[in-house]
Parts: sequence; structure tokens; C-alpha cells
Amino acid sequence: MKAIILAGGSGTRLYPITTVLNKHFLPIYNKPMIYYSLSVVMLTGIREVIFVVNPQDLKVYRRLFGDGSQLGMDIRYAVQDKPKGLAHGLLVAEEFAEGNNVCLALGDNIFFGHGLPEILKEARKDVETNGGACVFGYYVHDPERYGIVEFDEEGRVLSLEEKPKKPKSNYAVVGLYFYDSTVFEKARKIKPSDRGELEITSVNEEYLKEGNLRVKLLGRGFAWFDAGTHDSFLEAGEFVATIEKKTGLMIGCIEEIAYRNGWIDREQLRKLAEPLAKTDYGRYLLKLADGK
Repeated sequence: MKAIILAGGSGTRLYPITTVLNKHFLPIYNKPMIYYSLSVVMLTGIREVIFVVNPQDLKVYRRLFGDGSQLGMDIRYAVQDKPKGLAHGLLVAEEFAEGNNVCLALGDNIFFGHGLPEILKEARKDVETNGGACVFGYYVHDPERYGIVEFDEEGRVLSLEEKPKKPKSNYAVVGLYFYDSTVFEKARKIKPSDRGELEITSVNEEYLKEGNLRVKLLGRGFAWFDAGTHDSFLEAGEFVATIEKKTGLMIGCIEEIAYRNGWIDREQLRKLAEPLAKTDYGRYLLKLADGK
């Protein structure tokens, strides 16, 4: 399985700062927002990743992540000329997928919870074994902002609706999706929405029509942030700061995940940490390299 991270868009909900800076580079406490999405993909065990980015941001992404070899990964980039919807961003990366199953992640979504790596790996295995699609639902108080999933009394998916005026449930489909290789065929079939975009909800509906859509609920003990608004951006930063200060462990530390996954060794971890030795981030990595 390969991963596609959508990291372009116009970031209009975070104006005016996004007039000059891509939102995914903004700091969620002590790391760029995009680190958190990449870290989730890494926790799934996926090493081949492509970032779908705006043309003007390509050089910055290359400077930030390079080719991924320093993390034991293969990182590539594709340009989305205009923000035409999440499903369009998916299609931009079709050549990279090479017929493989894919994990699609949104660059402004942040996840945290006990047992998260295991849940992610289960979803990956589900799609690799059974095909179809596996997505996640999370209870929200403002369902009008999201793609919403409706269930029957036995927990089976009845319908999906993007930003409904009269939501049929409070469960939002969050920005992390596992798809089999037919996802690109499905994305090419859908029509633009009233907003003029190719919606990812429409892709999920294609799987639902086939009876091949599974929705796993993230319940108590899990936190999810769509950090694309000022309020949620602030909440996410405060949450990460609180957890890290209380536990002494970092959330979204990509070098640590690469090391614990066995993709880089202790020597490479130290090499990445030493130029950052005057920062809390660098000192954290050095302690890890020292086995502390």
C-alpha cells in the first residue's frame, strides 16, 4: 500500500495568514502541521508517500522532506494546479499509485489516541485482504461542517452526505481513508458537486453502492482535529502542548517513528538530531538516540 497526502488547497478558512503561507507549514505547537499527517501514515507502516501540493509550494516541501531517504522512506511530489476537490487531488497521484491500494490522508487532520497504530494497521489489513474502502467516523457537535455518515440500528452504513443542512447523524467521516486500487476508476466516474469540486464523499458513495464501504468509529480516548479553522487550529496546538508536557513524549515526531519502525538506525537518528541540539526537538531526539 502507498500513501497520498493532500497538502495543497487555498486555506481560505485560515485567511489572512494563508495569503502568503501554505497552512500546512503553520506550527501546531512545536511542529509544522504537515508533520502530523505524515506521522499517521508512518504509524500505518507505509514507506512510499506522495504529497499533492500547490505549484508555488513545491520547492518548500522538497526542502522540508527531500526524497525521504533520511527517514528510510520514499517521498515524492505531485502538483495540483488548482483546488478542484479532494477526489481530484487523489487523481493527480494516480500514476504514483501504480495500481496499488492507497491510504489517503488530509494534511490538516490530526489524530491522537491509545492504540492508534494498531487501529490504522487493522484498517490497512482490512482493505488489503477484503478490498473495498475503510474510513473512520468521529462524533462532532457541528456536523454541518463535514461529510456525515448515517447508520442503521445495527451499525450498517445507510448514507453519506457532504456538509448537510439537516444532518442525519453527528458522525463525521474524518480525513483518513483506506482504498483498494479501484478508487481511481471511481474518482473518474463522479461529477463535480454544487461547489464545483470532485468530492471525496462522492467516491465513498461509490463504494457504498457496491456494499464495500466500512466505517470504523473512533470513540472515547481518541482526539481528532480538522485544523483548517482558527478555532480548531488553536485547540489542536493547545492539545498537543498539554499531552507532550504531561507525558514527556512527542506527538507527530517523524524521526522518532522512523527509528521505532526500524527504518533508520540509532546513528542516523543522532545525525538528524545533532544540527537541532539547541532546540527542545533536537534534545528529545538525542535522548532517544542515547536510549533514555
